[in-house]
Amino acid sequence: MEKLEYNLCAHPFFAGLDNSFATLAVSCAQDAHFGAGEFIFHEGEAADHFYLVREGRVALQIAAPGRGPATFLTVGPGEVFGVNWLASPYRWSYDARAIAPTLAVALNAACLRQKCESDPALGYALTKRVLPVLIERLHACRVQLLDLYGARS
Repeated sequence: MEKLEYNLCAHPFFAGLDNSFATLAVSCAQDAHFGAGEFIFHEGEAADHFYLVREGRVALQIAAPGRGPATFLTVGPGEVFGVNWLASPYRWSYDARAIAPTLAVALNAACLRQKCESDPALGYALTKRVLPVLIERLHACRVQLLDLYGARS
């Protein structure tokens, strides 16, 4: 097994998936390296990759008028970011910045969407894995809002 395919299969996001899915997805993958402080993408840009973090930490940030960037989530090894690749209009709705040297597997979004269209079982399997990530992040945002506004009641 090639190193990139191994890194993809070893990541918790792909753990337990049929090996044929990893074989399909690896043709869309490449290793990515980001230095501490480096922006990976900015809000409004095309959502052209989906990232599986292997090492390091990435801050997901939104612009807070009058306050600068606000980190709403930090992801690390075994986690994913860049789920905007899956839903039109395929644009980032936040910034991503490495806060430590980071190694990731970057999956090309257009390639991955094409693979999902060609193999609905792959598309369904990936959607079932992305959906819990979205639900978990929605819950985390709700908790943050309660912390932020709950004490004022």
